[in-house]
Amino acid sequence: MKLTTPESIQENEKEFIDTINAELDWDAIEQLLLDKYGLNLQDEVDYQNGDLVVHGDQIAYKFDFEIKVPLSVIFNRQGECIELSTSRGDEDVEDTVPELEPDSQDQLPVDAVPKRPGELASDISEITGMISEINQGDES
Repeated sequence: MKLTTPESIQENEKEFIDTINAELDWDAIEQLLLDKYGLNLQDEVDYQNGDLVVHGDQIAYKFDFEIKVPLSVIFNRQGECIELSTSRGDEDVEDTVPELEPDSQDQLPVDAVPKRPGELASDISEITGMISEINQGDES
């Protein structure tokens, strides 16, 4: 014997999840993201889904978001990456670019590339390849 309709339950669950979502502390979430991954949020955060889940031995709420993250890429004229970071571009570039010896202009030592949480080092070659393709198109 049914006590209510599945549609009514699903609609009320959705309203409940939406209420919790509306009350999330985004300053706290941004601080957690910064502490754990070294990432800063941009303005655009897209809510994807929310649900009631069992996590370990307790009831919990799971919210899925798509976020926009700032990415700064600095590379030299040979296309080699000097720095990759998820900070905003407000800092002084001169302070972040390591000095190169005059005879080593075509090679950047591997240890000169900073290693920080949140960096996307595996994307360096893809990004520099795309920029190289763009630059080759400009030479035509």
